[in-house]
Amino acid sequence: MGKYDITYASLTDKGMRNVNEDFLDILDRPERISFILCDGLGGHGNGDIASRFVTGVMKEQLATGASLEDCIYRSQIALLRKQAAENAGNSMKTTVTCLTISDRAARFGHVGDSRIYRFENDKYIMRTQDHSVPQMLVNRGEIKESDIRHHEDRSRLLRVMGTEWDGMKYEVGDAFLINGSTSFLLCSDGFWELIDEKTMCRLLKDAETPEQWLEQMEEVVKENGQGTNMDNYSAIAVFVRCKEGQKEKK
Repeated sequence: MGKYDITYASLTDKGMRNVNEDFLDILDRPERISFILCDGLGGHGNGDIASRFVTGVMKEQLATGASLEDCIYRSQIALLRKQAAENAGNSMKTTVTCLTISDRAARFGHVGDSRIYRFENDKYIMRTQDHSVPQMLVNRGEIKESDIRHHEDRSRLLRVMGTEWDGMKYEVGDAFLINGSTSFLLCSDGFWELIDEKTMCRLLKDAETPEQWLEQMEEVVKENGQGTNMDNYSAIAVFVRCKEGQKEKK
């Protein structure tokens, strides 16, 4: 894509659960590359159906060239209609995260607590803000950022796909420029709960490829998840690097 090579890798695993309710996909087009990751809500019976369905609708909408806002909104409407048609009540719920890269710009969109992380020069820059009770408490200054991962209400989400919205529940950020040292990580809570940002950066610095970065992070996730009822975990790693012979403008 222009002066940059964009490479990526993905993984998904059911952990210690019987069903993998995570689902992810990638739409690689010359004009725009899109990365989608959804985490179906457990305990509602149809989380795996919801995550697969929303990922599919998102991909279809992105293929038409629709904006990220429209893709998420149309996926929400489609999921509600599917629930109604199948008399499923509100049992089909999921998070959604989506990263799009076109030309030299990237955008994030999400609903729920699956995350997108951004790194520059192997340093953590920012992440999407969870739509959850612990994130709300952090924003109010009542708990620390580091308390989110083990908070007793960590699984209580304030926004999800598959419930009626009384307003705009998705969050889409402004486009920002990428460069030859930009990296991204999309992941479900089963992944980010078991690895912190400092470790992500340390492993990113030593990784030559997205595959290598994911493999090393997965080792940490598995180690930290030993002895627990590990949730499904999924992730997509994306590297933006200058093509051979190209140099970054100062």
